[in-house]
Amino acid sequence: MLKKKLTVAILSTALLFTMGTGSALAHSPMEQEIDQLLGTRYSYGGNTPSGFDCSGFTMYVFAQLGLKLPHQSGSQFQMGSSVTRKDLRPGDLVFFNTSGRGISHVGIYIGDDKFAHSSSSRGVVINRLTEDYYAQRYVGSKRIMNDAKYEEAAGETS
Repeated sequence: MLKKKLTVAILSTALLFTMGTGSALAHSPMEQEIDQLLGTRYSYGGNTPSGFDCSGFTMYVFAQLGLKLPHQSGSQFQMGSSVTRKDLRPGDLVFFNTSGRGISHVGIYIGDDKFAHSSSSRGVVINRLTEDYYAQRYVGSKRIMNDAKYEEAAGETS
């Protein structure tokens, strides 16, 4: 238990440095949700803080913000509107083909070319879209939140 808390504390600190500069979500409701989930173990079919798979993680985070997503990356890819990589904003979903059979992985873009996701080998972590593994498997991105929901999730007021 102490080891997990220490790992989460270290990862949380890393997230604050990662997201704190240049991210519209720094200290936002979404950032806080992601921050407290860093280090959560991977669990196939998992959708709770005791363990997540990739779509369970995105489903859980968005549910905390009042948005309902299905528990399957391919189904999540059918939602929202397509966004180019250059137009990504924090909170957009990023999708990958890691299995060779279409959409098989999803994460949440957090800004500065980084995304949070539940990795099958490392649990909830942050990676860069430009890392070779993810860059080669990137399929596309979707914007799920409308502008009003984005402002709420980013902690902005109109």
